[in-house]
Amino acid sequence: MSELTVKLDISDNVALVTLNRPEALNSFTTEMHATLVSVLDQVEADKSVRALVLTGAGRGFCAGQDLNERKRGPNDPPPDLSINLNKYYNPLVKRLYNFPVPTIAAINGVAAGAGANVALSCDMLFAARSAKFIQAFSKIGLSPDAGGTWFLPRLVGRAKALGLVLSAEPLSAEEAERIGLIWKVVDDEALMETVMNTARQFAQGPTAGYRRIKENFAVSTFNSLEDQLDIERDGQRELGLTHDYMEGTTSFLEKRKPVFKGE
Repeated sequence: MSELTVKLDISDNVALVTLNRPEALNSFTTEMHATLVSVLDQVEADKSVRALVLTGAGRGFCAGQDLNERKRGPNDPPPDLSINLNKYYNPLVKRLYNFPVPTIAAINGVAAGAGANVALSCDMLFAARSAKFIQAFSKIGLSPDAGGTWFLPRLVGRAKALGLVLSAEPLSAEEAERIGLIWKVVDDEALMETVMNTARQFAQGPTAGYRRIKENFAVSTFNSLEDQLDIERDGQRELGLTHDYMEGTTSFLEKRKPVFKGE
């Protein structure tokens, strides 16, 4: 597997996936998309993996699409950008959003354009204090992609979402935490240690329960209270039959730390 554009390290039941084009702020190319798909395939096939961390190499998380791949001559026809979205970004966002184990984005620097929105498809976002989020689309005459118009209003409300997208102003990590865009701001030097400790906690936790939590939240936006109550009931029925539920309740009663198997 190529490690040129994406690196993978698996240890302690955690998959650390690093976007690795630091000289270009880890902006996406077709090669990087293809390598990332291969990496995620490997992670998903490895049943020892019970948490995933996504980060970037160098001083940036991801600057979105590498526009050098979209250079056109004056006589070239205009591009059909939907082809790129259908082939690469849309499947990536859906895959991360529905990934079977908890996913954490470690935003180590600038997250711009599609890079910011790919991060939002993860379950939890930690950001270095120096990190910034930029919805840069309007600066080049585009509307957001990679789920930006879906994630942003749900996370921060319509007014903030529209303001971020229309203005394309950088959003600091502290402000991102304040408005609920991310989970937590961490000092730069402590980012990866904090994220990896959290990932290891997830990797030792009740994986089936985490998966059901993700599934329930994914559908709750569109459901009535009655429908969601039924989904919660069905989830509890399923999880009540798992090893981890029995271990969790037994360890609680025995006043000891649970030993979850992820099943």
